[in-house]
Amino acid sequence: MKKQKLVVAISSRALFNLDESHAIFESQGKEAFCRYQIEHEEEVLSPGYGFALVKKFLGINDHCPDEPLVEIILLSQNSADTGLRIFNSIAHHRLNISRAAFTSGASPYSYIPAFAAHLFLSANADDVSRTLNAGFAAATILSGSSLENPSEQLRIAFDGDSVLFSDASERIYQQRGLAVFAENERHEAKNPLPGGPFKEFLSALHYIQKQFDPQSSPIRTALVTARSAPSHERVVRTLRTWGIRIDEALFLGGMTKGPFLKAFGADIFFDDQKGHCESAAQHVATGHVPHGISNEK
Repeated sequence: MKKQKLVVAISSRALFNLDESHAIFESQGKEAFCRYQIEHEEEVLSPGYGFALVKKFLGINDHCPDEPLVEIILLSQNSADTGLRIFNSIAHHRLNISRAAFTSGASPYSYIPAFAAHLFLSANADDVSRTLNAGFAAATILSGSSLENPSEQLRIAFDGDSVLFSDASERIYQQRGLAVFAENERHEAKNPLPGGPFKEFLSALHYIQKQFDPQSSPIRTALVTARSAPSHERVVRTLRTWGIRIDEALFLGGMTKGPFLKAFGADIFFDDQKGHCESAAQHVATGHVPHGISNEK
């Protein structure tokens, strides 16, 4: 039976450092940007915020070269013409990326379902919001490759509410306070939380993990949440109901997450709250998930 493949889409600005050409686009417009990219298309781009993560994802295929478990797709607002520099850089860095969509300035999020992608990583917050609103996992990468974890194992950490789970409980907390939230979670402890935007991505990671002995898995996952006892019970029962393994669960009761993410060795951490992301980004690469009540204007 053919194995299920994890598909991760990434934008060119998340994969490579395009700050210089993007600044030209912002200050001088599209034509000047296109000229610059064509004039410099033989110059190799340096790694961007998502580069180290992409290498970790592709490294999983070294464990099963006959039937790769992960594919990386490039989704770029470049044109095919200006995109030559992107693919030249992909070839230089020996990244196994062969599929791409170049949209000449249009948001590429509509190609997520066509490529059957489980996750979209971008430097463009608007594209990320559109992807989430369409029902797919997406995040804006906030920190860079200088924080690369030297371990070969891919380590991914998630916030709970509004990321793995819906924001239903978070709404109660923000609108009615901690005491009401805690009482609701005690009362609903045996009722699973609804899934959030990253549930299917976590499920796809879990599928890959099941192909390996737990001690030799190329992926390790962690839940890092501000929840504490007794609100932890509903989370544990929810994951059990979903049939999804999470390797580590940290219930921090409001403590700062950054030092714990560093201790876990996260290659990336996904959180819905911008403040938590900016704090975590001092320690590990971080993806902001603009979803749920904390991101409503």
